[in-house]
Amino acid sequence: MTNFLRTLFCAGFGGQGVMVLGQLVAYGGIKEGRYVSWLPSYGPEMRGGTANCGVTVSDAEISSPFVSASDVVVALNQPSLDKYELAVKPGGILIYNDDIATYKPTRNDIKVIPIHATQIAETVENSRAVNVVMLGALIAVSEYISDDTAKITITEKLGARKPQFLESNLKAYELGRKAGLEFK
Repeated sequence: MTNFLRTLFCAGFGGQGVMVLGQLVAYGGIKEGRYVSWLPSYGPEMRGGTANCGVTVSDAEISSPFVSASDVVVALNQPSLDKYELAVKPGGILIYNDDIATYKPTRNDIKVIPIHATQIAETVENSRAVNVVMLGALIAVSEYISDDTAKITITEKLGARKPQFLESNLKAYELGRKAGLEFK
């Protein structure tokens, strides 16, 4: 086995699908036979409060699920972008929803990827698919799980819960991935 170890931190408001985004990466890592940890954190509110999760995907056992510095940070809103930009490791990637957040550069040692996630989700007529759009962008620019594994995981996990949205979720993923590839 290689020395594969990737950390991911996803953040946004409750109700934006932050936890599901992290879970899809975690389930995909398990599907690929890797060790995985997923650690959620919620604010005191439900919808509208803060929500984030850390994900670690590795070829070796993971000693702690806590992610303090991350290879990639995905920020779904402005407060998360402002708060967690510094959590990106030097040489890492910051992906954010450019439709509801504005990045004011403070670092030149990370790759910054703005994704029009809200607009893309609206084009597939599924406004709740912003997290799936961001998953597509993440998979395009990183090596957490393969593209095929991501699509299978979306089908198995999201398709089982709400089959009526499977087609739009898969389209959202593909469009997010296409948007991410522009930054590869």
